[in-house]
Amino acid sequence: MSLIEIDDLVVEFRTPRGTVRALAGATLHASAGERIAIVGESGSGKSTIGTAIGALLPANGGFAGGTVRVDGVDVGTLDRPGLRRLRRETLGFIPQDPIATLNPTMRVGGQLALVVRDLGGDASRAALAQLLEEVQIADPADVLRRFPHQLSGGMAQRVAIAIAMARRPRILIADEPTAALDANVRREVLKLVFEAAEQTGATVVWLSHDLDAVAKWCRRVAVMYRGRIVEDGPTASVLEAPEHPYTQSLLAAMPSRLRRGVEVRTYTEMLASQAGEPDDAEVGA
Repeated sequence: MSLIEIDDLVVEFRTPRGTVRALAGATLHASAGERIAIVGESGSGKSTIGTAIGALLPANGGFAGGTVRVDGVDVGTLDRPGLRRLRRETLGFIPQDPIATLNPTMRVGGQLALVVRDLGGDASRAALAQLLEEVQIADPADVLRRFPHQLSGGMAQRVAIAIAMARRPRILIADEPTAALDANVRREVLKLVFEAAEQTGATVVWLSHDLDAVAKWCRRVAVMYRGRIVEDGPTASVLEAPEHPYTQSLLAAMPSRLRRGVEVRTYTEMLASQAGEPDDAEVGA
């Protein structure tokens, strides 16, 4: 049995302009210890499928069809205590913007201590410093005393990784965790994420735009387009011989594959130029 089982999932959001369907029958399974990247353009549904695993959808959204099971349990049937237990004992989240998700009024040490105490662990300064050392923070005692706004982007993301991994989660969901970082820090943070997951045996679900990095860090990749998984398989196979036209368009736009003077068009633009906007049948093909 897969650790994560998402079957024909439909997620909708209520907006002033009407109902928006963010996931339109998405299906994805992941096994224990697997590293899987979900790739696609902004708005394809990557973040929605990530938050759906922990039923962390915003108040205006909800499941409108299909199922999400984590370790055999249907997430959609859990009550509030059950969801809190799932998030505390099974799931870890690394956000795209750690500064926005950390409590701006609380020092780093206090926030880390809350997580450790909730698990019944050692929240002494020495133990908390050790957690920061594990994510390669050179002066952990100083960082424990700081507020989030006093941290650089890379340092804040290391703190977010420490908070997520303090729970020793079985599933780690990383939502574009390096999007706002420069190239050198990006490589360091990704290395930390995957090394930490390797040590604990966590399944990694990485939501990303960076296909070059995906090729390095993940053995499997799933491609999302308009709320569905349109291609899923071993990373090398998908990137070397993509079957779906949308995957082909993503690969053609990779910086490492661009050729001077060649126009880059999205899959949607190509379809629109040929026969108007794609319908659901085309998307799911």
